[in-house]
Amino acid sequence: MLKLLIHAKNYRKQIILGPFFKFLEAVFELFLPLLMARLVDEGINAENPQVVWQMMGLMVLLSIVGLGCAVICQYYSSIASQGFGTQLRNRLMEKINELSFSQLNHFGTDSLITRTTNDVNQLQLALAMLIRLVVRAPFLSIGAVIMAFTIDWQAGLLFLLVLPLFCLLLFVIIKSSVPLYKKAQSLLDRVNQLVEQNLSGVRVIRAYTGEKREVSGFHQGADNLAKVSIRVNNLSAILTPATTLILNLGILALFAQGAPWVNSGRLAQGEILALVNYMNQMLLALIVVSNLVVIFTRAAASAQRLNEVLDTPTEQPVAAKTTDSKDTLTPDLSKEAASTSLTVNAATKVQFDQVDFRYGADYGLALQDISFTIEPGMLVGITGATGSGKTTLTQLIAGFYPVTSGDIRLNDRSLAQWPPATLVEQIAQVPQKAVLFSGTIRDNLQWGKSDATDEECWRALEIAQAAEFVRALPNQLDTAIFEGGQNLSGGQRQRLTIARALIKKAPLLILDDSLSALDYQTDLNLRQALNQTQKGTVMIISQRISSIAQADLILVMDQGRLVAQGTHQELAATSPAYQAILASQEEGVSHA
Repeated sequence: MLKLLIHAKNYRKQIILGPFFKFLEAVFELFLPLLMARLVDEGINAENPQVVWQMMGLMVLLSIVGLGCAVICQYYSSIASQGFGTQLRNRLMEKINELSFSQLNHFGTDSLITRTTNDVNQLQLALAMLIRLVVRAPFLSIGAVIMAFTIDWQAGLLFLLVLPLFCLLLFVIIKSSVPLYKKAQSLLDRVNQLVEQNLSGVRVIRAYTGEKREVSGFHQGADNLAKVSIRVNNLSAILTPATTLILNLGILALFAQGAPWVNSGRLAQGEILALVNYMNQMLLALIVVSNLVVIFTRAAASAQRLNEVLDTPTEQPVAAKTTDSKDTLTPDLSKEAASTSLTVNAATKVQFDQVDFRYGADYGLALQDISFTIEPGMLVGITGATGSGKTTLTQLIAGFYPVTSGDIRLNDRSLAQWPPATLVEQIAQVPQKAVLFSGTIRDNLQWGKSDATDEECWRALEIAQAAEFVRALPNQLDTAIFEGGQNLSGGQRQRLTIARALIKKAPLLILDDSLSALDYQTDLNLRQALNQTQKGTVMIISQRISSIAQADLILVMDQGRLVAQGTHQELAATSPAYQAILASQEEGVSHA
């Protein structure tokens, strides 16, 4: 946990001054029982009103000053803890965006959400309590014992007998609760996963009338979390009553021993009252300590989970070790490419040389012995059965995953020689699942080019066959898009993501099954518009043979292998796999 405090470095003043003011409050609080003893012994018992009023005035003054110190400490702790949480979340988001796809798969979306929210909240609370109570509670406990010794050393020994019992209790609780807190956080990850799965898949769940099954699964996950939470909370709940029991027994012992001392004149009544107050102060302070143990135990478990993310070494699928300049690696774009015409004359050459790939050590090969060459400016089609590795292949080109063996080259240079930022500029990719972000249509298009003008936006929409429906909207480019584009149809979302990629004007355009939601006429119009404007290299993944029949090169994938490559005419004559796909589609058309 201390390792994460580096994110609170901008709040050193608050972290130092907060405990200082809390320390002052504790000092003033320790003097109150002594003043109470003098008020009783020298004021009330001695029938001296002047001493009574003096002691009352001092007690009120110390209480007001202590209150002011406490307010200042609370203010500083709020600033420091909230600022620390903000800085830590920002760093987590930066780190998450640095992680490779395989590392993101390892942690899981739901776990990362829990770590960024719940775990950071636990650390915020821990820092706030560190400032407010970590100095005050131990000081009051130790100070109460010292003040008891100043009154009577035998009474002080009674205080010392109570502390070891409390420390033993703390040790037992901590040792038992830490594993349970870690398990509870893991189960919370699972509950978040179930919630996200149900929300994102609600249409499928209702279409297959799976509500009861999903609700039952969620109940089981929630019950498992509840059981562990109840166990750890019951364990933690023992601290307060056990502490109260131990110290109340101490107070009873104090009264039992103090009565003879008062009768013998060894101690005055006010001093016994002060000792009881000190015992109560120690009681309250130790209860606070017990609660701090619970808070810091949770925080320790959360800190470990956050450090797992922050300490993960960043994988570089495309290691930026080259000393070549960006200009050397990047093809020169013509003036037309920089204009609003969206025409791209530069193109990228892509070569796969005996590439194998697996998603993890525990998984089989997703791609095996893939070799092909795409010349600059080619239109390439990729087809094959579902799960044959088409999307995986294009993700390797973008550098999302490192290859297991073999080599991938862009413009005759291995991916290992491409700086990540330069590689990203080479590729515009439309993912299989159309992803839009909350905002306006213009905001989403400008993801492709941050300074894209309205003219560029409309031109991209025209090529993507989306201009017509956008113009029909009341606010056109300023139309708001809900989360995930839920206020648009599937075809509209796909066309907007295509327009977003076109605005980027990259030398390599990858359309990953991005035409599937389009009717045949819109599909044809879009491809014709691309032929006229996109002079770079284009890769189209599609199950429709009609979408890729005019391609210069067609790659046929089957179970992670490249089983055939060539033109439509060549494959239709020589490739059984391609012939089977073609026949199934022709049969479907004839039956229709």
